[in-house]
Amino acid sequence: MAALLALTATVLLFGAVLGGLGWVARRQRGRRISGAVAGPFEELWHPAAHRARIEIRVQDERVQPPGEPGDPPARQPDEPPG
Repeated sequence: MAALLALTATVLLFGAVLGGLGWVARRQRGRRISGAVAGPFEELWHPAAHRARIEIRVQDERVQPPGEPGDPPARQPDEPPG
């Protein structure tokens, strides 16, 4: 009887952990929260996506140097050239 209780508790605990990770992942994607909680698990199961997310974060943090006086104004990405 004790072995059955231990096995049931182990299965329930495992299911609760997996369900909690799934809930955190859905919440993170829906609210665009940083990957602090689910990041390590994403790195384990989908390394390419993790590397891409790091590259996007690095590009977002880059600062464009200010222009020199007399330079033409910078073109916005959605404007046609000309």
